[in-house]
Amino acid sequence: MRTIYHLVLRRDWEKNADQPYRHDSLTSEGFIHCSFAEQLAWVANRFYADAEDLLLLHIDPERLTSPLREEPCDTGEIFPHIYGPLDRDAVVRVETLERGADGRWQFSGL
Repeated sequence: MRTIYHLVLRRDWEKNADQPYRHDSLTSEGFIHCSFAEQLAWVANRFYADAEDLLLLHIDPERLTSPLREEPCDTGEIFPHIYGPLDRDAVVRVETLERGADGRWQFSGL
């Protein structure tokens, strides 16, 4: 299965670093939102346009212990969702994002 990605503020990722990661959406919606590579620019610039210190987690789905489902959002586009905590061992790379000259989040090395 291909790599999936999760955008997170550094302070949230580093909080409780000795435990599995739990995004607030796990409590409010029942899952952690993730993206495929081709969706990252839209998601980052739509939901994190004003964020500072944004990280991109590269996740190996084979290492997850929580269920992963690919589901449509309200537009019909398919996104990956993790139904449970994210095991930190499943995160194979943590990348600090940079903004381009236009001020929008940019992605390299995907």
